[in-house]
Amino acid sequence: MTSATMEHETDVVERRRLGDRLKEARKYLGLRQEEVAAYLKIPRTALTEIENGNRRVEAIELTRLARLYRQQVSYFTGEDEGSSNLPPDVAHLARKVADLSVADREELSRFAEYLRARSAVDHG
Repeated sequence: MTSATMEHETDVVERRRLGDRLKEARKYLGLRQEEVAAYLKIPRTALTEIENGNRRVEAIELTRLARLYRQQVSYFTGEDEGSSNLPPDVAHLARKVADLSVADREELSRFAEYLRARSAVDHG
């Protein structure tokens, strides 16, 4: 396999991963492709191609999508591996929590432990 072929395959995998993250974020927010395409001023079919990994995303499009989806661009590109491995709702919570005081984060942590324990009782 040539290095050009390997590079092409890597590009395809990365575009698919990016498309999956974009689709997941859109669905999490309850947005339809038509709404997002209108926001970007592109045809819906172009957004479908982006989400399927068949079309490259322009930098300006990715920036606007990140803003719309309330995520950092690095979440979608995989540069922020810590948050890119988290479900979108958890990554969103983590960013919101980062702005809280230490005392408030500790209180939130106690509440999360309470919810986890309650869930274990309810499902156990």
